[in-house]
Amino acid sequence: MTSPHRHPGDVAAPGPAPEPRTPFVLRVGLTGGIATGKSTVARIFENLGGIILDADEVAHRLIEKAARAYAPVLDAFGPSILRQDGSIDRGRLGGIVFADPERRALLESILHPMIRDMEMERVTQVAASGQGRIVVSNAALLIETGFYRDYHRVIVVHCDESEQIARIFKRDGMSESEARQRIAAQMDTREKLKVAHYAIDTTPGFTATEVRTRTVFRHLQLDLQALSEAS
Repeated sequence: MTSPHRHPGDVAAPGPAPEPRTPFVLRVGLTGGIATGKSTVARIFENLGGIILDADEVAHRLIEKAARAYAPVLDAFGPSILRQDGSIDRGRLGGIVFADPERRALLESILHPMIRDMEMERVTQVAASGQGRIVVSNAALLIETGFYRDYHRVIVVHCDESEQIARIFKRDGMSESEARQRIAAQMDTREKLKVAHYAIDTTPGFTATEVRTRTVFRHLQLDLQALSEAS
């Protein structure tokens, strides 16, 4: 039956155009202990087309003078962490928090919410711009904080402890006892591996690490396709 308000020849007006669908982004958490090779793996992922977000870099920016975390960190740790120019000495701050779990937890409580806010802003930008579909967040304390649950996939980078100590000595000039203290301050790798979707052992060196990382990235591409179709 024809509507009383329309003539038979009338054409219905088109409805509103559907909103464009935001592309699905696979969020990947990349983690591991100190000097296990996370940054190396992250660079390989970046070369393969992944978008890398580095939590350490974000944290460094956050504690620069006039940045969001500068005043809260200074209030929590006092003027002894400052250089003469008023900037925060990251080495001095690191020495304090690695020697005291409570002080480390305090710093994390200040920085981690801000880091996550900035990360989510970046993921939203990536999704809207179409720059990439796999975003890899490189964060040392991803599992300890419990934030690993927010990622579609978790990758743990690890290596033999003797290799880890040698890398810390070469990179940071620490003694063996200092290196062991830094390693002991972090969660045991075996516990991290329990929640990992993928693991990358960097002990054999760069060539083997690159091969394994490429294999994992191919799996991530398949994960992206499967989860994108299911969303």
